[in-house]
This record gives sequence, C-alpha cells and structure tokens, in this order.
Amino acid sequence: MTSFLLSRSFLSLTLRPSSSISMANLTTNAKARLRGVVFDMDGTLTVPVIDFAAMYRSVLGEDEYKRIKAESPSGIDILHHIESWSPDKQQKAYEIIADYEKQGIDKLQIMPGAVELCGFLDSKKIKRGLITRNVKKAIDIFHQRFEVIFYPALGREFRPYKPNPDPLLHICSAWDIQPNEVMMVGDSLKDDIACGKGAGAFTCLLDETGRYGPDDFSVSGLQPDFKVDSLSKIQNILETNFDLDP
Repeated sequence: MTSFLLSRSFLSLTLRPSSSISMANLTTNAKARLRGVVFDMDGTLTVPVIDFAAMYRSVLGEDEYKRIKAESPSGIDILHHIESWSPDKQQKAYEIIADYEKQGIDKLQIMPGAVELCGFLDSKKIKRGLITRNVKKAIDIFHQRFEVIFYPALGREFRPYKPNPDPLLHICSAWDIQPNEVMMVGDSLKDDIACGKGAGAFTCLLDETGRYGPDDFSVSGLQPDFKVDSLSKIQNILETNFDLDP
C-alpha cells in the first residue's frame, strides 16, 4: 500500500510560530486523494468547557495527580490509568468523570467554523466521522442539538479507544477507504495525532491557543502533517494539498 504521510520522502512540514497554518508542502505535482475526514469531538467540534485538570485531581487526588503529571508532561491518560484499579475504585472514578462530562454536555457549544467545514465536505462528497473518548450519550446529544451528523461516530464504548488506531481503522473499514485517503483532525497531540499516525492517515492538529510547539513534537515523536488555529483554516488546506474529486 502506497502511503502519502508526511513521514514519507515527498512530504515536508514547516511549522512557523507566526503563522496560523502550518502546511505540508508537496514536492511533486501529484496531490494525494482525500475521501474522508474524522474528527475528535471535545475541543475540536465543540468548544472546550471541561476542566480536565480539576477532573484528574478529583479522580486521582492531589498528590497522585502531581506525581503522574510530572512523569507524563505530554498529558495524563486518565482512562488508561484507572483500568488497572479494582472494580469498586474504577466505578467511583467513572462516576466522577461522568459528572464532569455531564457539566460539559450542559454547556455544549459547537466550535466556530465546524458547520461551514462540514458543509464544504458535504459539497465535495467527502465522508466525515467522529472519534471521542467521551461517551456515546454525549455524541447523541451533539447530533441532536446541532443537527450535524457524523458516521460512524465512536465513543469510548468502542475499545480500544484513542490513541490506539483501531477506532480510526474501524471507520476506514466501514467506509471501504484506505487510511492514507483519510485525515484525522483533533486538538490532542497524544490522542488524536497519535491515533491518526498509528492508522497511517493524514493528521491535522487544531491548536487554538498555541499550546504546542516544535519541542512538543520532538519529545513526543509525533509531528502533525498540518497545524491550524481554527477549523475555518482547514478548507484551504484541503483545497490546496489534496485531490478532492469523489
């Protein structure tokens, strides 16, 4: 299978802190075909409202939170961490997480540019899916409230969840599309970009606040193919870099 990922010799990525878009520059006239885009939900399709640091502290306790954070500067994978706990302790942790997620659902707002980007994808007959570490109920509420439907749309009930590439590979299989014809878009380097890279897809990091820089990419070994500070910038990336014909 021929892959068109950045890591292959004919793609390069230049990240400029002063630019809101960092794009892969093709060194050949041929454009890679793109037939599907898969999105993260929280912080990508929806405005981030969950206080994850507070949630982690509530689950782990202050001392354990500080210890794990010091050992994992790229971020805490709370779901993975609690998998080794006893069933009773796990249940309590999931209840705390569910409470924070419910607060997030109550304040749910669609990300600026999401509706317009989805309209563009529909006009090009490009499929769109969703992968989140949130629960399916949150996906259902998102669909109902904003009437922007993604299919397949996988919550954390699908195991293994991100950053494992299996959810993305599952969507590619459901679409009957090769991973190198798909882009993963998300705001987490360790979850979304890792998932996309592991599957062999293109990756686009949404970084509204400039949270990530070259050092983060170097330390993690995860280099997104594209980086934007707004969903509204993605249409230009797709039109410039990809063959979007159905």
